[in-house]
Amino acid sequence: MINYKNNELLRFTTAGSVDDGKSTLIGRMLYDSKSIFEDQLEAVKKSSEYKGLDYVDLSLLTDGLKAEREQSITMDVAYRYFSTPKRKFMIADTPGQIQYTRNMVTGASTANLAVILVDARHGIVEQTCRHSLIASLLKISHIVLCINKMDLVGYSKDVYEKIVEDYKKFATKLEVRDIQFIPISALMGDNVVDRSGNMDWYEGSTLLYLLENVHIASDNNHIDCRFPVQFVIRPQSDLNHDYRGYAGRVASGVFMPGDEVSVLPSGFTSKIKSIDTFEGPVSEAFAPMSVTLRLEDEIDISRGDMIVRVHNQPESGQDIDVIICWLSNHSMNPSAKYLLMHTTKEVKAIIKEINYKFDINTLHRIEDDKEIKMNDIARIKLRTTQPLFYDSYKKNRNTGSLILIDEATKVTVAAGMII
Repeated sequence: MINYKNNELLRFTTAGSVDDGKSTLIGRMLYDSKSIFEDQLEAVKKSSEYKGLDYVDLSLLTDGLKAEREQSITMDVAYRYFSTPKRKFMIADTPGQIQYTRNMVTGASTANLAVILVDARHGIVEQTCRHSLIASLLKISHIVLCINKMDLVGYSKDVYEKIVEDYKKFATKLEVRDIQFIPISALMGDNVVDRSGNMDWYEGSTLLYLLENVHIASDNNHIDCRFPVQFVIRPQSDLNHDYRGYAGRVASGVFMPGDEVSVLPSGFTSKIKSIDTFEGPVSEAFAPMSVTLRLEDEIDISRGDMIVRVHNQPESGQDIDVIICWLSNHSMNPSAKYLLMHTTKEVKAIIKEINYKFDINTLHRIEDDKEIKMNDIARIKLRTTQPLFYDSYKKNRNTGSLILIDEATKVTVAAGMII
């Protein structure tokens, strides 16, 4: 029997223009890898018949909203999970329209890899550049450019190579270390799960093989030890009367019993006595493990504090430079107060300064327009009521990210990356 329990999880997002075939591609992957239930397939078959199609529209597997099914487009971020003997996958299917840029940011914020689709008939278009720049901005390490609908251009090698050449020229402005290219037909299944017999000239891997084998372990920061405390465990039972543990998820680095650590903001130091999990004690903990740390000394520690190495500590401050994506329907109000969530810490904050907005198609600065509206990406300075302990987003995605929440409505209005 195959054991899927300990398989590594790959989070990836799909992006592209409207009708480039993102949902069809995911549906094809789920179908060809036998990762859907019979009742799901039956429902999609009925929906396809209802629409008058003479084939099974696999895109309906991910277009969950009624409005999406009616229009055959993706409006919200649709998450899907499946697994193979080699790896587990979490997919974020993001919309292609310009007005849903914030959904692309949401779906890509936790992704290891971005699959960007290009229609072989149209080549590189504005949305291709937009989504690639967002992926670069969010420090996604791997981009796979899938040239889709190759069946509609006669599986032409020349068309494929022209698009690859054009994208490589554009990609010189991206901060992405790994870019791969695959010619596919999501509708027909060419090079998605199985190799295509129609493109013998292509010698690379299929999309699923690449997703199963791409190396992501080194994407995590294993150097800077950061452990935001989420909860203090005090059972106070007869069996564990003196037990005091600090539960949370390792943001980065590797912790081991005997390590000398410092607790922020107090600055008190101690050593790790043990590392406990639901299954029992472990000899080391690393991202993204959820564990409970026990220290040799009794220190006043609460939710929002951070346990770090003595000689490797994060930045600290109340004036924070951030690149934000504005998510709210209402424009940013510089005079308003917001709740700021950073790791497990919640503080109040104000917009101290708006530096500039980005032209998301080029990442050029727009300095003469300071009105921040929905889907805008801008650089701002925040002032918090208490110091934050943080790293730059480029260095550590977990301790370098934050969200802003409207204090009155409790609605999340912005997602931010600390510079």
